[in-house]
Formats: sequence, C-alpha cells, structure tokens
Amino acid sequence: MITKEKKSETVKKYGKGSSDSGSAPVQIALLTDRIKDLSGHLKSNKKDYSSQRGLLKLVGQRRRLLDYLKKHDLPTYNTILKQLDLRK
Repeated sequence: MITKEKKSETVKKYGKGSSDSGSAPVQIALLTDRIKDLSGHLKSNKKDYSSQRGLLKLVGQRRRLLDYLKKHDLPTYNTILKQLDLRK
C-alpha cells in the first residue's frame, strides 16, 4: 500500500507542481510504485490470483501511458524511462 506521504513525494518529484497528479509522467511513476509493491506481495503469496490479475491490469495501464508519452513527448519519455529504471 502506498502512503499519502510517498504519493505526494512522487507527485512533487515527477510533476510540474505539488498538485499535478494528472500528467502522464506522474501517473506512470505512481503506477510503477504500485506495481513494485504488488510484486513484492505476490512473491510471498503465490496463489493470490486476484492480485495477480490486478498487477497485469496495472502493467497494461502503464504500458498505454508510456506509449502515449512516447508518441507526444519523446524527451520526457526517455527521461522517465531512465529515472524509473524501466527497460524498453
């Protein structure tokens, strides 16, 4: 579970301001945090298929946002990939 403090810290780091929670880089960063958290949960709970499905939905959503960002703002896309240590 992502705490409010962690979420606001991520928004400040990747957003244009402290209240910019809707831009694509912020959404991608928040989804990455949730994916990492859920991956850790699934390592200890291998048969939690509901969470596994949720993880796949989050990964797909992040993939769509990354595709959008690549199409509309390539420099930001490249910096986000490096900052979040995502491979592509």
